[in-house]
Amino acid sequence: MRRRFDKENCSVAQALEVLGDWWTLLVIREAFFGFRRFGEFQENLGISKNVLTRRLGHLVERGVLAQVDVGEHGTHYEYVLTPMGKDLIAVITALRQWADRWVAGVGKEPILVCDRRTGRPIPRLQLRGEDGEVLRGADLEVRPGPGANRATLARFRINDRRGKSATSDVRTGG
Repeated sequence: MRRRFDKENCSVAQALEVLGDWWTLLVIREAFFGFRRFGEFQENLGISKNVLTRRLGHLVERGVLAQVDVGEHGTHYEYVLTPMGKDLIAVITALRQWADRWVAGVGKEPILVCDRRTGRPIPRLQLRGEDGEVLRGADLEVRPGPGANRATLARFRINDRRGKSATSDVRTGG
């Protein structure tokens, strides 16, 4: 049985409630590629109709996609990314770049995303500080945020008592 994360006091867990299976992320990928119709998603993904129907419904319900009646020959729907969905471009790009580096291998990238202005592949995403400098894992510190509940605050206090920073094991590889 799949565990639910909707009650977790963690933004990553909450995001997984919206995006948490591979079909959902692949549907979003296809939407970024410009596909909008049920049949296009099904053909490109090789996904069953019932699974695709559930994933599209979930993404519409959660506000990632909008179902738009294009009115061709009666009721006919397309699925378009909402502003919330469009904000996932960095997530999809980070996943793709990670896989290009660690799974496919450099020089074996199956898809290149290029800057239309230059025609060159976009650079790797990097975390940067306010000053524009690249941040490494050792530069990061994880702290409870303004929405932290008692359990989250307690987790951080336990680490503090152990003398262990929440990011002492964080590595970014660059």
